[in-house]
Amino acid sequence: MRKREESVHYDLEIRGRVQGVGFRYSAVKQAEKLHLTGYVKNLPSGNVYIEIEGPEPAVLKMIRWCLTGPSGARVTDISEYKGGLKNYDSFRIRY
Repeated sequence: MRKREESVHYDLEIRGRVQGVGFRYSAVKQAEKLHLTGYVKNLPSGNVYIEIEGPEPAVLKMIRWCLTGPSGARVTDISEYKGGLKNYDSFRIRY
């Protein structure tokens, strides 16, 4: 029997040209594909903020995806912080 993966929580702040390029909508599709939970939102600074939870291998795939994002994005930097689980039930856009 395979051991169930422990869930982890990460807060991400993605910098660069990440607003107005479909980043949030693409992040929702990617997170759903990876069966992750949490949310994504635009920040007043022009950055995008994401909280993600799920098995660590899937969360790390999501973080790697965030390094480039959708085709119109130009990511220059990502800050990532590992934190405590919040037990989200889906992945959504927050406004």
